[in-house]
Order: sequence, then structure tokens, then C-alpha cells
Amino acid sequence: MYKYIPLAWIQLTYNKTRFVVAISGIAFATLLMFMQLGFQGALYKTAIDIHENFLADIVLTGPRTENLYDAGLHQTFTKRYLTQALQIEGVDSVAPLYIGFGHWKNPYGDNNHQILIFGFDPDKPCFDLTEINQNSEMLKRKDMILFDRLSKPAYGPIVDKFTQGQEIMTEINNQRVKVSGLFSMGGSIFSADGIAIASDFNFSKLMNRPLSKVSSGLIKIKKGADPDKVLKLLKAKFSGGVKVLSMKSYMELEKNYWKNGSPIGSIFTIGTIMGFIVGLVIVYQVLYSEVADNLEYYATLKAIGYGSKYFFKVIIQQSIILSLLGYIPGFLFSVLLYQAVVIIVRLPTQMEFGRAVIVLFLTTVMCSIAGMIATNKLRDGDPADIF
Repeated sequence: MYKYIPLAWIQLTYNKTRFVVAISGIAFATLLMFMQLGFQGALYKTAIDIHENFLADIVLTGPRTENLYDAGLHQTFTKRYLTQALQIEGVDSVAPLYIGFGHWKNPYGDNNHQILIFGFDPDKPCFDLTEINQNSEMLKRKDMILFDRLSKPAYGPIVDKFTQGQEIMTEINNQRVKVSGLFSMGGSIFSADGIAIASDFNFSKLMNRPLSKVSSGLIKIKKGADPDKVLKLLKAKFSGGVKVLSMKSYMELEKNYWKNGSPIGSIFTIGTIMGFIVGLVIVYQVLYSEVADNLEYYATLKAIGYGSKYFFKVIIQQSIILSLLGYIPGFLFSVLLYQAVVIIVRLPTQMEFGRAVIVLFLTTVMCSIAGMIATNKLRDGDPADIF
């Protein structure tokens, strides 16, 4: 097969301008597919950034909860389920977690922003974050909250002022609160631009919600207990009343919602398809022009005995050459743009081996399809018609 490669290469590179335009177009299509898949992967990853900080092996949620928004807005359940869960063999501890969304007043401006608020009993840790657990006693005081230092700048220069030793008083839902500490969690683009944490009693006051209504129940199992067995016992105990999920399933529930239950997943999938189509059209136009320009030569070769299979191989080889040469700059530019997105937008876009292979496959298929379509032009290369 190697004996055909020189002809494919010579034809591609004969018109230098067309060759460079083709490589640039394929690189752009590859870049577009990389960016769409990169954004999609990053957004799905950040969707569970908060969940990964929960101190739990098993999670109880409302029966119709599909994501963190549901738990924070209306999908609550009664606290008695947690008391009953503590009676299950293998359960070590249970902790109620309260989730809500309030209006944060920028203390250094007149603007308000929605903020995600977590409430928990300071004596029953819910987060695997040292900064939160070290401030648990402080949270017991009236109107005290912790502020996420990874919140967006729109909430005000809270971190800078706090580290300078200034007292920070502001309002949440028109109620005075004091920032008593900082922590690092980082809300996803799906959940919130900022996060605050309060004790359960302060949360109840801020959100005007009774403590009997729980958003999530965080369950730790005893050391040596069988997680699957405990999970089955809890599901049997609470059949239909609440959802009982392993921590892994709880995070998958969140990701699946944004993949399948919202337009987000479809938007990035459509973007990837558009990149594929753009590249397909570009490669087709280039290869069609190559065939049209060399039609007389193909007809001559046909006249001396070369069959259609020969020309088909030449064009497919051109397709593969274009796909590889276009993929390389597209890949390199994608790596650079991923790093820029991390710095500017704070989305964890990074090149992954699996994604690189998928885009390489898509690029190769894209160019091969274009090549196969372009071979239809060979039908016009009949020696009798041309000569």
C-alpha cells in the first residue's frame, strides 16, 4: 500500500495554498470538537465538586430529588428518617444537611447575588474539609457564617478584607450575618457562583425553614461493615419514602441529570457534531477539487489499465494524510486553550487520553467519509469522454 502514498502526497502538496487551507480547516474542526468535549467534561466534573466534599458513605435524599438544586429548593424530607437510619445494623452515624439558596448582599456595593447556603449541626460534621471542621465552634454563635474563598468576585472582596483582619458584616435574605472564617470548596457552574456555610440553627433563621425538613442525610457506616448490605437494609427500611444512594450513585445522579435531564449535554453534543460537519465539508471540497483538477490524469491512467480501486485508494490515503496533519495542530491549540480556560474561567478543562483518541477517531472518520463522497467525481473520468 505504501507505493500509492507518494502520488497521494504529491497531489495534495502540488497546490500549496489549497493544502495549507485544508490543514487549517481540519485543525479548526478538530479544535472545535476538542473544545466542545472539553467544556462538557469540565462541566460534568464540576457538577460533583461539592458532593466530593460530603462526609458520607450513603446519602438520603428526597424521593424526587435529581440534583443539588432540587435538594436546595423543595425536595426535602422529615428528620425522622435519620433517626430510623441510625437503628440499622452497620450504621455508625447520621448527620442532617440543609441546603438552600439565599440572596447575598455585597457589603462593598449595592448589588445582590444568589448564594448557595449549607447548614449543618456543628457537632455532626458533614464536610471533609479541615477549614470547616476547625470553625465548628465558631459557627454555633448567632449569625456567624463561613464564606467560600473560591466564590466569584461579584460577592465582593471578602477574602482580601478578611485576611487583612477587617470585620465583615453583610446580609443574607435581609438578615445580618458576620463572616467568621473562610474555606475552599468551589461551586460548579450548575450549583452556585458562591457558597456560605452556617450552623443548622442559623440556617433555619436565614431560610425561614424548620429543622425538621432535611435536604440530605449523610450516613457513615461502621468500620468493617458491608456497604452493600447496609445499603440494602436502608432501601428496604425506607421503600419509597426517600432515595437511598451510595456516595458514588449520588454523584452519578447529579451528573446524569446534567447529561440527560437538561439541555447542557445536548448543547455540547450538537457543538461537537457541528465541528464534525464543518471538517467534513472542508475536506470534501479540497478532495473534490483535487479530483477535478487531476481528472485528465486519472482518465489517462484508466486508459492504460488502472482500475477504479486504485484511484479510490489514492483519495482515501489523501483523506488520512489530511486528518493526521490537521489533527496535530488542532490538538496542540486545544491544550493551550484548555490551560487558558482554567486560568480565566476556572473550569477544569484538561486534555485526557480518552478524549484525544475519540477526537482522532472522529477526525479520521470525518476525512474518510469526505474522501468516499469525493470519489463519486471519478465517474466523470471516462477516457472516451475526455479524449
